[in-house]
Amino acid sequence: MAISRGRLLLSLGIGIVAVSFASTFIRLAQRAGVPSLSIAAWRLLLASAILLPYAWASRREEIRSLSRREWALLGVSGIFLGLHFASWIASLGYTSVASSVVLVSLGPVFVGLGSWLFLHERPRRLLVVGILLAAAGSVVISWSDFSRGQDHLLGDLLALTGAIMVAGYLMIGRKVRAHRSLTTYVAIVYAAAAATVLIFVIVGRQPLLGFRPQAYIWLLALALGPQVIGHSTLNWALRYLSATFVSIVTLAEPVASAILAYLILSEAITWTTAAGAATVLAGIYLASRAELGSTRAGLVQSGPAS
Repeated sequence: MAISRGRLLLSLGIGIVAVSFASTFIRLAQRAGVPSLSIAAWRLLLASAILLPYAWASRREEIRSLSRREWALLGVSGIFLGLHFASWIASLGYTSVASSVVLVSLGPVFVGLGSWLFLHERPRRLLVVGILLAAAGSVVISWSDFSRGQDHLLGDLLALTGAIMVAGYLMIGRKVRAHRSLTTYVAIVYAAAAATVLIFVIVGRQPLLGFRPQAYIWLLALALGPQVIGHSTLNWALRYLSATFVSIVTLAEPVASAILAYLILSEAITWTTAAGAATVLAGIYLASRAELGSTRAGLVQSGPAS
């Protein structure tokens, strides 16, 4: 099926807007008394509860036809995603929304290296420049945290761990999505991620029940918006675009997240955040020119896309 550039870019835009609400919903859930690991578990459990029945009803034969290798890849992808959420959401308890989201968004650096080494997708020179520029902007945004004490540094390290984990998740998604539908992929991967986070919840003896009613509203919003809509849209794009480019586009998330944190949570936007945001957007622009401007490869695919 043919996919236009406009549809791809619009879909990516919707996905970025959706995932950008994640850090705000997480902050609100934390203020309502929900521990970080419990937030990650509820996010994935609710998303799985929505998607698994639908996948079984609409893609039953495809699920039954999955090979052992594909099941293994889906399981590993889910583990990466679970570890990504566990480390990133925990980081929000120590550092600012802007710094956390920026550092976890350094995934493109690891995706670019991993895609080159394991997927044989050698990045173009302009794409590399875009990665470096966007990464530099990310560092600028979080620079102020290096003088704010050990707690903030711990949060930054947790966020960076999340970046490494999401790189594995996106690279496997790029490989599996070439042959399998979005519905099958996200339903199984989100379920595996939920199981991964639940292990941490059980070991850490974190509660899953007993919160104020308002907390469950934020948890449901987190599952529906950032996860079911946001992450699934990005996974849809992996069928048509490289994992490196999709991960670079997600670097727009810190910009939107910082704005939302300012509007909803009253978190200040510093001059470093503004300067870093401009640099990140410049890097995304260069990367998009490399991916969409110099070639039309990847804009036409066949097979199940939903």
